[in-house]
Amino acid sequence: MDLITQVRWSPYAVGIGIGILSWLTFLISQRPIACSTTFAKLSGMIEMLFRGDTVEQKPYYKKLRLIVDWQMMLVLGIVIGSLLSALLSGDFHGQWVPSTWENAFGSTPLLRVGVALLGGVIIGFGARWADGCTSGHGISGTLQLAVSSWISAVCFFIGGILTAHLIFRIIG
Repeated sequence: MDLITQVRWSPYAVGIGIGILSWLTFLISQRPIACSTTFAKLSGMIEMLFRGDTVEQKPYYKKLRLIVDWQMMLVLGIVIGSLLSALLSGDFHGQWVPSTWENAFGSTPLLRVGVALLGGVIIGFGARWADGCTSGHGISGTLQLAVSSWISAVCFFIGGILTAHLIFRIIG
């Protein structure tokens, strides 16, 4: 019980857990773990609320099939699991502006939300362009030894380091 109430888990335990989850996902569904496709499907489902079934006729959505599937449940599970983890560890608290951001840019939530939104859009665009995200390429693809996924994973780290350096060293 002590493990699930810790604020930070051992990276070794988490790595083993992700490895087992990946193995079970391949075993049960014959598909890799992936998340970014879920957001593309969800956007199509939201568009369907306003434009009707014509949305399903778009070539992109024909390929994706706008259905609630196990990947969408995985994303929902990530959100619910994160919330449960924060609640069980006692680390949950509402915070618009983290202290690191506040020290560099001030306590204005509008700037923080705007930058987070812009970053999310850029990451979403990049994930769709690369045909996968950190879970698809970084976890599932690398464990299959796919060269494209290894290149993507290296680029994720390089991009993250450069972006953090740009935001907190140069701008902040």
